[in-house]
Amino acid sequence: MTIIDPLAPFQWLAAPEGSPSPLDVIFSVAFFRGLGPAEVVRRFSRGEDSGEEAGFSVLDEAAWEFADSSGGGDGGGHVGVFQEGEWSVVIEPMGWLVTLHEVLPRLSRGCEVVAITRHDYAAEHSFEYAVDGRCVTGYRLRHPHDRYGSDPDRLNGHMRELGMALVLSEDDDATWELNYDTAVPRAFALAARITGVSFTPDLLARPMLVGPIVDPFGPDLHGASGCHDGTGDRAASAAVDGCSGSYVRRYGEGL
Repeated sequence: MTIIDPLAPFQWLAAPEGSPSPLDVIFSVAFFRGLGPAEVVRRFSRGEDSGEEAGFSVLDEAAWEFADSSGGGDGGGHVGVFQEGEWSVVIEPMGWLVTLHEVLPRLSRGCEVVAITRHDYAAEHSFEYAVDGRCVTGYRLRHPHDRYGSDPDRLNGHMRELGMALVLSEDDDATWELNYDTAVPRAFALAARITGVSFTPDLLARPMLVGPIVDPFGPDLHGASGCHDGTGDRAASAAVDGCSGSYVRRYGEGL
């Protein structure tokens, strides 16, 4: 009987710095259901751009040029989006905006989003599952035992099947090392369980719509739907609170 490793298709996403990995060590990938690629680009560009068809090399070059001109603190400034089954797949080279709790409620309004960030430097690896402006389940990739959201246990069945330790004692070194060493591949395996899309290297060869990220931290004029009271910024704030309870919880702790 052949045993198939569910993490094998995603090990390339955890390649160490300096290896010939097309995405390097800072990137985000997201999956949108309910929006086509052009509409996803419009979400990121705040309606200013529907994207131009190009290849990954064009996206990568645009991201590097943006990061170089802006000092790198604002990510890559661009996304590439293509359709795969029912989902629009988003690649954000050198970026992390799609998983930020200040940004995700607006991006996920009226749709379903699964998003993953790998960031080997100032920020941290993260996973977010959001529906209609509210984070349902999220966790830092090396801390699957510390989940948050409106339904933090929604994905527990998939997570257990993938070998994630959902309960961690302080002296459980083996469990900690398991969560740490395989964090990124397990997150992409989890995304594949939810979406049916395996993010494998061949997808980078797909034609995609490439567009800019515009004013990611600006107000959501429509309001995030998590609050349902039409109060705009209060609704967005409620959706952010549904993700983590506070910004400090996500970034104020060590990796």
